[in-house]
Amino acid sequence: MSNIGFRILPIKRKVDKELVEEFRNVVTPHISDNLNRIHAIGSKLRPYHKEGKLVGTAITVKTRPGDNLLVHKAIDIAEPGDVIVVDAGGDTTNAIVGEIMLRIARRNGIAGFIIDGAIRDTKAFMEGDFPVYAVGVTHRGPYKDGPGEINVPISVDGMCVNPGDLLIGDEDGIAVVPVESARDLLVKVRQQEQKELEIFRSIDNNTIDRSWIDETLKQRGCEFNDNTHKV
Repeated sequence: MSNIGFRILPIKRKVDKELVEEFRNVVTPHISDNLNRIHAIGSKLRPYHKEGKLVGTAITVKTRPGDNLLVHKAIDIAEPGDVIVVDAGGDTTNAIVGEIMLRIARRNGIAGFIIDGAIRDTKAFMEGDFPVYAVGVTHRGPYKDGPGEINVPISVDGMCVNPGDLLIGDEDGIAVVPVESARDLLVKVRQQEQKELEIFRSIDNNTIDRSWIDETLKQRGCEFNDNTHKV
C-alpha cells in the first residue's frame, strides 16, 4: 500500500539531456510567449544568486513547511543536471536550504534550487553562481522530521511542476516546460528569435510598421479625441 504523504518515487520520464542543452541560451520571455504565458512560476520567487542561469530537469519535493528531511534525500538521489524544486507551501518561517546543502548540491552536479519557501546563509548564494530561487530569507533553521514526498506533482507559487519537467530560470523568472512539449516548443522559440531579430533590424533602419496599433484601437472601438489621429 502506498504511504501517501511520506514516500519517494522514481522519475518516469524527463527531458533528454541533449534537448536540455538546446535551451541553455533561450530566454524565459520567449518560452512564456510560446506557452500562452501561463506556464510560469509566479513572481513571488526571486533569484538569490549573483549570476548563472538555471537550466535542468525537475526532481520535485513536497514537504511540510519548515521541514527539509526530504530535501536532503532529494539532493542525495538527484542526478547531475537535475533541479531540486521544493513545494514548502510558500512559508518563510524556517529556511529550507542553506550553505551546507548548497555545497553538497554543487558537488553533486545539481543544476540549482527552486524553493517555495525560505533560504538562509544568503551570502553564500549571493556571492556565487549556483542558481537559487526562493520566496524569502530567514536565519531560523529547518526541522528534519518529515513527512514529505519526492517525485510527485507539486505546486510552486501557483504553477504545477511534474518530475522530469524542464525548468529555465533567468533574470525574468522561471519558466516550466512540460516533458512532452519541450521539443516542439524549441522549434517555436527559434522562430520567435528570428522574428525579433527582424523587428530589431527594422527599428534600427527606421522601417518598422506601427500601423497595427491604430488598427487594433479601431477594431476595439477606441474613441480618439486627438485630431491628429485618424481612424
